[in-house]
Amino acid sequence: MRFIDVGQGDSTLIAADGTTMLVDSGESDQTEKVIKYLKKAGVKKIDYLIATHPHSDHMGGMYKVIDNFDIGEVIIPHLADDAIPTSQYFEEFLDSCEDKGLSLTEAETGRKILIGNAEAEIIAPVNSGYENINNYSVCLFITHGNNSFLLTGDAEKESEEEMLKSGRLHHAVVYKAGHHGSYTSSSKEFLEAVRPEYAVISCGSDNPYGHPHESAIKNLKKYTKAIYRTDLNGTIIAVSDGQSISFSKERT
Repeated sequence: MRFIDVGQGDSTLIAADGTTMLVDSGESDQTEKVIKYLKKAGVKKIDYLIATHPHSDHMGGMYKVIDNFDIGEVIIPHLADDAIPTSQYFEEFLDSCEDKGLSLTEAETGRKILIGNAEAEIIAPVNSGYENINNYSVCLFITHGNNSFLLTGDAEKESEEEMLKSGRLHHAVVYKAGHHGSYTSSSKEFLEAVRPEYAVISCGSDNPYGHPHESAIKNLKKYTKAIYRTDLNGTIIAVSDGQSISFSKERT
């Protein structure tokens, strides 16, 4: 699992046994870096391309990814009519899907996707019609042997509460902190259920939002052995053999 440094945004590559999943692609001006990184890693096809939710720091350049790689399936959350963006990046995303003959698959909570010998379960969004776009975020609980990873996009406390009630949330060894380490995510109740051993925060240096927030860091430190940050560490790589996880960092 590679948490690619895309500044103030998100992009995560998951690969196992020749199967690949890309979760988000960062802002448009960061996506060339993502494309270059994927090609350097030997990626030719993205079996599952997931846009967690329609914000530009997560999918602003996703159309470029679609234009540059063979794509198996594109997964997005079901959006209420008033939540569908009219922005250029989303129109380009739709155009690129149409040009490649790709249909959009709505994320179905409870669906399980095999990534080689790992399994990703979609555990959110649980409902629809959110007022806050962040709560539409597609959230994944990934299991590989005895190891587990939790990715929650920008899901905030409303979605976190729904995940808690759903019964699909469990202890995760690695937790990619929600909403770039914002105070609106990683609530105390949520972390008590997840009890992460390691956390990864994707955020940009000197970003205007104050991410990660000191309250989120404080909450995470109660459980974690280490917190990795893309603004401080660059791209973060977590390698699982099903029993243990090793971390490394690289500048891209």
